[in-house]
Amino acid sequence: MGRLIPPIAESWLLAAAKGSVAMALYHVAGDRTYKQGVTASRAVVASNHPLASTAGMEILNLGGNAVDAAIATVVALTAVEPMMVTPFGAGFFVIRDGRTGEVATIDNYCTVPAAATPDMFDPVPDDLDYATTDGANDVGYRAVATPGNLKGWAHASARFGRLPFARLLEPAIRFAAGGFPATEYLVRCIRLSEEGIRRNAATAAVFLPDGRVPEVGQIIIRTDYARTLAQIAEEGPETMYTGALARVIAEDMRAAGGLITLDDLAAYRVHERPPVRAAYRGHELIAMGPPSSGGTHIAQMLALLEAFPIGKGELAFGRPGYVHLFAEALKIAFADRRRYMADPDTTRIPVAALISPEYAARRRRDIDQTRAIDHTHGEFAEVAAFMGGEGANTTHLTVIDEEGSIVAATQTAQSLFGAKVTTPGTGLILNNCMLLMDPTPGRTNSIAPNKRILSSMSPSIVLKDGRPFMALGTPGGKRIFAAVAQGILNVIDHGMTLQEAVEAPRVWTQGAEVELEDCFPNLDELRAALEGLGHRVLPVQKVAGGMNGVLVDGAGLIHGAACWRADGAPVGVSGGPAQPVSDAGVPV
Repeated sequence: MGRLIPPIAESWLLAAAKGSVAMALYHVAGDRTYKQGVTASRAVVASNHPLASTAGMEILNLGGNAVDAAIATVVALTAVEPMMVTPFGAGFFVIRDGRTGEVATIDNYCTVPAAATPDMFDPVPDDLDYATTDGANDVGYRAVATPGNLKGWAHASARFGRLPFARLLEPAIRFAAGGFPATEYLVRCIRLSEEGIRRNAATAAVFLPDGRVPEVGQIIIRTDYARTLAQIAEEGPETMYTGALARVIAEDMRAAGGLITLDDLAAYRVHERPPVRAAYRGHELIAMGPPSSGGTHIAQMLALLEAFPIGKGELAFGRPGYVHLFAEALKIAFADRRRYMADPDTTRIPVAALISPEYAARRRRDIDQTRAIDHTHGEFAEVAAFMGGEGANTTHLTVIDEEGSIVAATQTAQSLFGAKVTTPGTGLILNNCMLLMDPTPGRTNSIAPNKRILSSMSPSIVLKDGRPFMALGTPGGKRIFAAVAQGILNVIDHGMTLQEAVEAPRVWTQGAEVELEDCFPNLDELRAALEGLGHRVLPVQKVAGGMNGVLVDGAGLIHGAACWRADGAPVGVSGGPAQPVSDAGVPV
């Protein structure tokens, strides 16, 4: 049997086959899932912390729209899920306006500082995760890249929002100033990061109070960060790029040996990129294009898999045949990712070719359903790409409002607590996105000034008959697009509810070991069968992180879900204003 999802699960039981679903339904302590989803008629906010979800719902109830709510949610996450996201970080938005159908995919990812050089770090030879001998690209000031998050949030607000930007920061300011209880998840992350946190006095002062890892339930107060958010609300987001806050950050960088200057901050630009669009079994995927590799490879895998009867017989959820097929498709996607994905501002990337039905048909012939194969990339004219180590420590949020507008946004600090550096007096945690750059000179992803950093983030929206059907995303570094693809397949092919889909056991490979979450109820049987097909199998606690999302059913009700892998919680609102009446008091 597989690992039991802590802390209350007592047993996994396979449900009997029902229709096309042979192994999709599983039970935990009498229920199908560890958490329960939410159903509402007007709006849902799902994020990886309940306080952040309530912040988004507060903004909706104040007259904001989905974009307003998403920004309030992510800023609240910077306060209460500080290990995962910061204004001084990176991310992507996928937005669909429910009134007009307009789609925008916003790239607010980090860039390499102008003073960076290809040989600035001492690399560990042939390390796929870009390790350096002293860890300087991971912890400390030289690990920090030029941030895009705050500018991206301001851009989304200006393009689509309804309320003043300052209003969207109010819940986060309250949480930071008044404090919030430390969850077991936060405490675990602090413990994992303790050594790096201790290196920076400003970070340690908040997250190691009295020099110790806090207890679960202990109140975490972030007074300096509350003041910084209030400063941003008063002076505007540009304060972190060209204003007073930028000057404080740049001076601290100079004094501590960091790379970022006032010129780097002032030069940063947000980009709206072309979305990736693809069809799958009567649905339309809308996802983030490069510099995120995620949307392209989800679309590529769906095109490849569409010809197979997924959900039936040996291709039912959890069966060795399905896991093998998915792993082979994933290996093909990663081979192409290594070859072709890079900064779209400097490299032509064959997105249309990679997601085309013609290419899917060609690569489908490379899959042998009876044995594992080492797949190579396809051949196109464009040349690029790398495979590097991405941190799994990110956050995601999903919002749908009563107009049908949807936001799926994945945002990050890169590693847990980023570079473990806080600018003194500001409470502002800094990213460590330089860890995503190859420290060895002369390679495709070697460090170069102002280079846009590649990611696997996969915020995704799915339409059905041109209407909102589902949106979802997850943290998880280079495991993200595999996890999101599985979430989509779980709903469309395996007949799962959204809550079941985000919580179901996951699989991942990039061509070496096949990682299986050890909560698969048939883990031993599945492992033996896959090894018989030639796979090397590695049971793991989890693949990627806390997935959340929303789904609109046939009756128009909205379902929100968040999984067991993080502190996620969906919040929904139904009801509405009083029924209008005529002057005579008659309901109209």
